[in-house]
Amino acid sequence: MSFTVLVTGGNAGIGYFVAEQLAAAGCAVLIGSRSPAKAEAALSALRARVPDAEVGQVPLDLADLPSIKSTVDGLGLDRLDAVVHNAGVLLDDPPRQETPQGHELMFGTNHLGHFALTALLAPLLSAAPAARVITTGSFTAKSETFDFDDPHSTRDYQPKRTYARSKLAQMLFGFELDRRLRATGSPVLSVVTHPGGALDSLTPSRPPVHVRGTGQRLLGLPAGIMLHGKDKAARVAVRAVLDPAVRGGQLWGPRVFGLRGAPRAEPVRGPLADLEAAARVWDLSVELTGLAPDFG
Repeated sequence: MSFTVLVTGGNAGIGYFVAEQLAAAGCAVLIGSRSPAKAEAALSALRARVPDAEVGQVPLDLADLPSIKSTVDGLGLDRLDAVVHNAGVLLDDPPRQETPQGHELMFGTNHLGHFALTALLAPLLSAAPAARVITTGSFTAKSETFDFDDPHSTRDYQPKRTYARSKLAQMLFGFELDRRLRATGSPVLSVVTHPGGALDSLTPSRPPVHVRGTGQRLLGLPAGIMLHGKDKAARVAVRAVLDPAVRGGQLWGPRVFGLRGAPRAEPVRGPLADLEAAARVWDLSVELTGLAPDFG
């Protein structure tokens, strides 16, 4: 039986390269995407690189919580070996936006959508011998604190800060999930990752998903001292999925200043190590989604 992985947002960016690299390693890969057309383009690019790839797509809109159940119900799987929570929304400018359920868009998509997806996938993940939940955070979250009095940023909306807080919520959830999995004796692992600093200008072309011109490549070369391309950034999540030495509750990121380079395990410090905040994020997420991941 194939080792099957669902990659959210696998139609573009880092998620595409996660899917490509997992397929090249022999995994059966499902790309979760809001856009069937973009998913098909990604599959075309992926098959061009990995001709014998076992790949497919599933409709997935993390911003619309009720639709996630329909997605999971339609998977047609008896088990799932790993899910990579990669998809994310990053807004650069106001105005503030909301999901169909009235949650701030970045928090609702990046965190609540993945929280709900994890809860709904729990039976399929539990059916695998040793499944993994890989939650993709961001190094920007390391310097943030979560505002429990205003989780939807209704009072003071600043896009970059709201994004960082949404990623902090994701990462705290990943660590809290690991603690709860260990408490129940579940073989499922919860691992938190971050990709470092990834730029399109340092990313190789994968037409029609991504095309990098010569000018863009040359302009990006100086940034390569500190940052890397999205293909290199994807290696962190791929390592977290495949490496038998990876343990639940670990944080993985790039080796060089947490921004570029080969994957390595990092210390869990600062806001990421706040056990009380992690438990509160879990409880808030249950309240807002009406779902609770149960791997018992």
